[in-house]
Amino acid sequence: MIRDEDAQFHPPTSDDPLWAETNYFGLYAGQDTERPVNIGLYALHRKTMGMVGSTVSINSRRVREPWMAEYWDSQNLPAPESLLDYELLNGLKVVCTKPNQVWDVDYSDPAAGVEIHFRYTAIMPAYDINDPEQDPLAADRDMAKTWGHAYAGHFDQSGHYEGEVSVRGRTLPIDCVATMDHSWGVRSERQTSRLSWMHAHFGEDLVVHGLFDFDTAGGPDGESPLRLTHGYLVENGELHGLSAGHGVTQRRGLYPEHIAIEVSAGDRTVAVEGDALTTFPWLSQPGVVGHNVLLRWNAEGRTGYGECMDFVGLGELGAVYDRS
Repeated sequence: MIRDEDAQFHPPTSDDPLWAETNYFGLYAGQDTERPVNIGLYALHRKTMGMVGSTVSINSRRVREPWMAEYWDSQNLPAPESLLDYELLNGLKVVCTKPNQVWDVDYSDPAAGVEIHFRYTAIMPAYDINDPEQDPLAADRDMAKTWGHAYAGHFDQSGHYEGEVSVRGRTLPIDCVATMDHSWGVRSERQTSRLSWMHAHFGEDLVVHGLFDFDTAGGPDGESPLRLTHGYLVENGELHGLSAGHGVTQRRGLYPEHIAIEVSAGDRTVAVEGDALTTFPWLSQPGVVGHNVLLRWNAEGRTGYGECMDFVGLGELGAVYDRS
């Protein structure tokens, strides 16, 4: 169970210098226009080392280099003292006004003409993927073994983002349902496993969020079968942990082009399909590339939006392209 105090830094359970805490806010704007933008704000705090790695991205394009997006910034900075109220030297300010429910986030880079301002308000309780009372699959799948100790503490949560983004002379209102997360544990700089983290939002009354295993045996342009490890369904104000799920991702250069999944929560099954609108190589940390796309999803006659991020370590990426 996630408690109010989990919004703050956790005492490290290890003297490993790579102990980390993360906050990720992923959102989008202009979804009803020809150029919807995908926005990501991230902070990877390494308090034991006194530093935080922060990235900010704004992208409406299909790019393979981060600097080809509308905006990309990545910096290592001094670590703050609190997760509840901090401001980094890169212009990112985060204030948690109600633990694990409401965050006010501001980002400003005047030299680049970039401003991001929003309030995130949760539409559900924080979903603890390690709690068997909340997640039906938690008892059978040890996250620390599946994806490393970085996920020894982890929750996902969907909410309503409201605000505004300005970039390169274009200003758009932010009004979307999307997903954030928070992790704490020992996080290696080099990832040796894979993780597909995706979500589809059709409004506050229907959200599908899933974490899947996949492999790269099909090469950069092959299909990848998906196996659900954790996830949830939000429907009409009720949160349900997913009990089963599978799917297939079709790829181009390892980026998802088309995703089809089917997930179940008890006797409720939802089939969701999505097509990529953007591509972006998100370096969440130096040794990992998140193959990030914003998708337009379809389910049960409804249209929605959401991200997929397929994380692959640099060592494996080299082997994948060596085989192709």
